[in-house]
Amino acid sequence: MTAPDSLPLHALAEDNLVAASPDLLRATVKTFADALMSAEADALCNAEYGQVSEERVNHRNGYRPREWDTRAGTVELAVPKLRQGSYFPHRLLERRRAEQALISVVATAYLLGVSTRRVEKLAESLGVTQLSKSQVNAMSKHLDEQVTAFRNRPLDAGPYAFARVDALTQKVREGGRIINVHALIAVGVNADGHREILGLDVATAEDGADRLATGRRA
Repeated sequence: MTAPDSLPLHALAEDNLVAASPDLLRATVKTFADALMSAEADALCNAEYGQVSEERVNHRNGYRPREWDTRAGTVELAVPKLRQGSYFPHRLLERRRAEQALISVVATAYLLGVSTRRVEKLAESLGVTQLSKSQVNAMSKHLDEQVTAFRNRPLDAGPYAFARVDALTQKVREGGRIINVHALIAVGVNADGHREILGLDVATAEDGADRLATGRRA
């Protein structure tokens, strides 16, 4: 019998990313935040950084450091400076939901994989609509690398006193139709007494892992 949808999978993944690998999460949050600020600065200049354009109305003038306190720790940001006027990322640094949105995208990528559309939606949710294709691709590539590093990290917080394997049935859109998939998740309690995600996979086919997850016999 499939376990009920009672475990907050997405929230648990976010908490685990914060606790299990804060260095990786800080690096990802910094890259995303710096890229979003760069896109906003480009919009104010009416041209991308380093681009020669007759429509340019301003230029970059270096960066100034800015500390940003997040759940993953303090992130050292590089805020773009302009030759004329000033720029400050109010929507990013002064709204709690901005940090939550960044971490949420990382958690979603860990669960479902990296996509350029998720990066674009993240930017749009923070009011940044001027991301270029190259910026989106660079952010997606970095996120993919960080997620892969997290998935392959050594499980050296053991021994694990308890371990639980469960499956959550979720509906997703695939090939123009709605289907059920099974999120297979292994959770352990490490030597420090903290809950940690040990592994996660999504099964869609009628294979052995899928039948095991849903309580069906071969």
